[in-house]
Amino acid sequence: MTPIAFPMETRYRPILESLVPPDPMSRLHLRRFSADEEFPDLSRNSTWMARILTPAMYRRQFHRCTQSGVIFDDVIRPGLEEPGERPTPESVGCVAGDAQCYVLFCDFFDRVIEAHHQHEISGQAPEGDFNYDNLKGTCDFDSSYAVRCEASVVRGVEDFCFPTHCSRGERRQLLTLARRALLRLEEEELPGRFLPLEELDQEQQRELNLEPPSAYQLRIGTARDWPDARAVWVSKDGSLVVWVNMDDHLRLVSTRDDGNIVEAFKCVCINLQKLEGFYRELRHPFTWKQQLGWVSSSPADVGTGLRIRVHLRLQHLPGHKRLQDVLRRLRVCMHATTESPALYCVSNAATFGRSEVGLTQLVVDGVKLLVAMEKRLEDGRDIDELVPTQK
Repeated sequence: MTPIAFPMETRYRPILESLVPPDPMSRLHLRRFSADEEFPDLSRNSTWMARILTPAMYRRQFHRCTQSGVIFDDVIRPGLEEPGERPTPESVGCVAGDAQCYVLFCDFFDRVIEAHHQHEISGQAPEGDFNYDNLKGTCDFDSSYAVRCEASVVRGVEDFCFPTHCSRGERRQLLTLARRALLRLEEEELPGRFLPLEELDQEQQRELNLEPPSAYQLRIGTARDWPDARAVWVSKDGSLVVWVNMDDHLRLVSTRDDGNIVEAFKCVCINLQKLEGFYRELRHPFTWKQQLGWVSSSPADVGTGLRIRVHLRLQHLPGHKRLQDVLRRLRVCMHATTESPALYCVSNAATFGRSEVGLTQLVVDGVKLLVAMEKRLEDGRDIDELVPTQK
């Protein structure tokens, strides 16, 4: 789908002019040449950033700078560090250093978001739905195929830069806020432990499946000063894990060793809404933008920030010639895991354009159909009549 072009510059110009100093770049004194001379080589880059960015668009962004000092080259740096593999872009190839980036560089970010999520941005605020009772039909998966599931959601905190750009002081203040909010959560019938990463030994890190930061995280800045002001909170019953100051300000994860995705989704919904209330009381609500919904550092997570993952044991379907067409129609993605050659992770391809319940329903319906196809292939039958129409 080609991103819809519309005059976002005109729409946002009064906002841009009121928020940004007349010439913020003059305060930075960066030794740069002209925009045309600084334009990056994107010829071997397959990210959405590279597909959308043009010299003309780069010139428009070149002299802009957010109040916290994020320039456009900071935004596109991830895509230059990790150019991806052709022919299909899987990575957005860009990141927001702070929430203002989504306004200041809106003509770029909006096109990336529309292309990645396959959904047009409108003037209306996205609708949210955390009512897990609205899920339709049975959500029980065949345990012979569904071996694990996970629901996770990311959130950014208002008034703080995102991890690629935040200072040590900001990161430490975010840690303090998280500690206070999660202490309140413990008082609300969910006991847990707050574990700063710098206090964990190697054995404890292995138990939490915590790995050292990758070279990519180090290059783009999310792992600066590691492990300073990073933490993980683990509920006593193991139903919920909250990561603090990793790739995002907050990431809530509920993992189950079965296919009961409804319980995982329910756990995330209930506790996310409680934390949202606690952060509001602390006068630092989660970051929300009118046309995009919840925003965090990556445009791949705008809207809901929700990821629903189900691990399936599949032998025949992964090699079928129509698999990619089926996944595209279902609007889910599937990739092999490192645990087993026959174990695959199925998840929602987008986080924007549907409510939380809608995205969960999408994955539930998709997993059921994939399992039905696998069973047909096991019996030597064809799956053509099960191929769905476009979701």
